[in-house]
Amino acid sequence: MEREIRYTVKAVLRKRKNSKEKMRMSEKETKGAEYDFYGKLPLRKAIPLGLQHVLAMFVGNLTPLLIITGACDLANTQEFAGLQVDLLQNAMLVAGIVTLVQLYAIGPVGGKVPIIMGTSSGFIGVFNSVVGVMGGGILSYGAIMMASILGGIFEGILGFFLKPLRRFFPALVTGTVVLSIGLSLIAVGVNSFGGGDKAPDFGSLENLFLGTLVLVVIIVLKHGTKGMTSSSSILIGIIVGYVASAIMGLMLPTVGVTAEGVEYTKAWVLNWDKVAEAGWVSIPRLMPVKPVFDWRAVIPVMIMFIVTAVETVGDISGVTEGGMGREATDTELSGGIICDGLGSAFAALFGVLPNTSFSQNVGLVTMTKIVNRFALATGAVFLILCGLLPKLAALISIMPQSVLGGAAVMMFSSIVMSGIQLITKKPLTPRSITIVSVALGLGYGIGANSGVLSHLPQGVQLIFGGSGIVPAALVAILLNVLLPNEKGEAETQTDRK
Repeated sequence: MEREIRYTVKAVLRKRKNSKEKMRMSEKETKGAEYDFYGKLPLRKAIPLGLQHVLAMFVGNLTPLLIITGACDLANTQEFAGLQVDLLQNAMLVAGIVTLVQLYAIGPVGGKVPIIMGTSSGFIGVFNSVVGVMGGGILSYGAIMMASILGGIFEGILGFFLKPLRRFFPALVTGTVVLSIGLSLIAVGVNSFGGGDKAPDFGSLENLFLGTLVLVVIIVLKHGTKGMTSSSSILIGIIVGYVASAIMGLMLPTVGVTAEGVEYTKAWVLNWDKVAEAGWVSIPRLMPVKPVFDWRAVIPVMIMFIVTAVETVGDISGVTEGGMGREATDTELSGGIICDGLGSAFAALFGVLPNTSFSQNVGLVTMTKIVNRFALATGAVFLILCGLLPKLAALISIMPQSVLGGAAVMMFSSIVMSGIQLITKKPLTPRSITIVSVALGLGYGIGANSGVLSHLPQGVQLIFGGSGIVPAALVAILLNVLLPNEKGEAETQTDRK
């Protein structure tokens, strides 16, 4: 009898244990899948989570193209009126394709990490310098494309040798580079805020009103709401700017007159004709801009690809630490950088600026901890579908510069904060303060006053002038190698190993 009771008790306990294990497995499969990179997530859950990522990067993915095509004066030229629409369409298609490669990998290409890829804003400063030296126009844009193809292949090759090079890119160096990128872009954002410096009504009350309205809406939604509304605050701010601009067009004069008596359409006016003329569905064109080799573009862009490889190391480390609670592996970093480089070369074949990991989405992953690959892939597929719709690309291309500026000021400033967070990831020491101070002092200082290089050869001016990102990156890397580690740092590193 006693044996039977023991047997019965054991059977009941075993049954309860099996039941609990089944419940845990069921809970993991249904509730925890979004927090697992390889988790099986139902489509009904994956779609909104994927769209959240797209909303976070949609505007930022297209902003660099709007700025650089504007600097090349392609948008306002009759001959290239439809080119900007084609490039915006291609930008969405390419971002979706390269994101899928990053998520699922093709051989060594792709890190299999929860990263969204998109058009990099880090190159804006260097590209603006190239445009300034070459005088703008379609030839300047063609030179940028050729430089992006060569630079992308170069970064892809660097990815294969990441393991021995990784020690040169600690968070201190990566953070300094990201910080210098953000600082160099703030002036670009404010320039758009005023309507674009080439606009006859630059700095007008209408432009400043639109920029301020968009910025205020973004701040209120970002910190006054939660969930999807907070995550998509930039997109909603842009939509509010569009609506305000349309209403202003019905109430205020849309034409101005210069001091010379020449009439012009004000920068904040929406050109709806461009949308009406665009088709509904179209297959993106390969090589809409013919690549042109020019060493004045190749050298600084090639150096910038080294810088963006450092930034990608930081982004991948950010999502693995913030979203997965572990450090990134060498394989993930190597595959991510190879995808970064070859994806950028692929983008240039479609006339699109370099595609790299998107820092905005790194922040979103860190905040939500949602790293599911299938969820992010649904967002990538949505981007590809958007790339087949010219009317959507045309609608984005007519965005007033001041509306763009209201969002750009916020986005570019957030890059500065990302850099500061990376730099302060570890306690600051006299050595780290020296590295950051000298790198930023020379880098940002030269970028703000490039005339200091006026007596040096033109090649040196082009590489180190303009944005100041390149000198800041090189100085940070060199000082990190040359300055000896302090005693505390050395002990910490030894303990980690």
